[in-house]
Amino acid sequence: MSLAPKPSSLAERKARWDLILLPRTPVQIQATIVPSVSNRKVAVASTDYAECLRERRERHASWQHQSTSFHSNRGTFDLALNNAISDFHALQIRDGEDHVVAAGVPWFATLFGRDSIIASYQALALNPQLAMDTLRVLARYQGKEYNDWRDEEPGKILHEYRQGEMTRCNEMPFGPYYGSVDATPLFLILLSETYRWTGDANFVAELLPAAYRALDWIAEYGDLDHDGLVEYARRSPKGLMNQSWKDSWDANMCPDGSIAPPPIAPVEVQGYVYDAKRRMSSLLRLFNDSDRANKLKKEASDMARRLEKAYWMPNQNFYAMALDGRKKPLEVTSSNPGHLLFSGAISRERARTVIHRLMQEDMFSGWGWRTLSDREPTFNALSYHRGSVWPHDNSLIAYGMGLNNFRAPALKILTTLFHAAMTFRDYRLPELFCGVQRREHDQPVHYPVSCSPQAWASGAWFLILTSVLGIHPLAQRKELNIVNPELPDWLDFLAVRNMRIGNSSVDLDFNLQNGRTSCNVVGLRGERLAVHMAFRK
Repeated sequence: MSLAPKPSSLAERKARWDLILLPRTPVQIQATIVPSVSNRKVAVASTDYAECLRERRERHASWQHQSTSFHSNRGTFDLALNNAISDFHALQIRDGEDHVVAAGVPWFATLFGRDSIIASYQALALNPQLAMDTLRVLARYQGKEYNDWRDEEPGKILHEYRQGEMTRCNEMPFGPYYGSVDATPLFLILLSETYRWTGDANFVAELLPAAYRALDWIAEYGDLDHDGLVEYARRSPKGLMNQSWKDSWDANMCPDGSIAPPPIAPVEVQGYVYDAKRRMSSLLRLFNDSDRANKLKKEASDMARRLEKAYWMPNQNFYAMALDGRKKPLEVTSSNPGHLLFSGAISRERARTVIHRLMQEDMFSGWGWRTLSDREPTFNALSYHRGSVWPHDNSLIAYGMGLNNFRAPALKILTTLFHAAMTFRDYRLPELFCGVQRREHDQPVHYPVSCSPQAWASGAWFLILTSVLGIHPLAQRKELNIVNPELPDWLDFLAVRNMRIGNSSVDLDFNLQNGRTSCNVVGLRGERLAVHMAFRK
């Protein structure tokens, strides 16, 4: 601790200054206190405000310079995108030499597995370096032992990492905590997709040991009862009851309102596991592990068949949200099956059926897809997971629609989320808002304690744009494919600048004229990049 000016007297808990105060003359007393944890000093940033502000602005300018920029004929849309880009910078936290994006402010300003993975996946078109850093950091904290208190197993990707007083005193198990059933397959999905954007074989080779451990976790620990499906059941008395993305205590309810007994096998998690195995089969083949690649390919096919048999509800022409501990389907209509479009785990005909069901008014609120149908007895538009609208949930579903060449509903979600954003401060999409049906002249009902900014809400813009613009990178082949791009009818023009594909940077102009969207390459820097365009109508 240092004090300036020097006090007249100093005791253990008290400092005293004898001052002469002259008229209209300021006097300043400055105390600099360096905290410590277990007798270890904590680094303290400069106390000079002007210096801190300058450094902050320089870091922000560097982030913007390294990231893709967007400019359109709609100024408010540009503001929404630019604020989201700034939020991704503001939410970054350092871990060693790497940076990861924290989940959100104020409740989740720390490293999360699922949230950080999804947010950096959404932001691959914005800045793929964030995904690379995220994968490195999560591999660093990958589970090493079987630990009930932390719900940890070897190879598992963490759920949450906090270092506060309650964690240090073992009142909570978050230092780190591993109660997430989906972060591990999502880790593998992100690794594969990052390779498509960066083409960095050395980076993949660096992460392959962690990838193998993640695959082993799925095989050895993810399937609790060895039925070929992945489920969760908490072991920690202070852990999360629900360990998928809908992790509130009442997220998984039976139609009669009773809480589903664990273990719970969410439908979207089976899709993630299918996608992780399918992707890793292709990736490992490139790295000369044909035996494991063949095994994973077969396991992915088996998972798709198993999913179809266990979750399809013929009476509702839709997929169940999950299986409970009795292997009984939770026969409620939810947004969870929409993630099967993202993972590609279902046939095109089933995809068409899922999309048609999601577009019905009980699921589509007019602002976005609800987490639960408003026809369900347990529906609550003001709940956290039983009827609210989550932008990130919508973005994954819309992205999956684009992958299945269903662009119209994806464009509709882009439009309705933009309408919703116009009613929020700084045009910023919050973590969630209430699933009240939209009527003429309405505004979305705010969820009172929603995080804002929230990383995967900010990332929703970029993932949906990647989908509707038909952007498909293959950096390992030095290729970029633009397939059937479409702008919404309220955007005549969108300029995409400095989008990084491998060691190249490309500038694209999208124009909408007479109902048809065109794309032109207007700039290319770095290594050679073949840009292919396909227009299917």
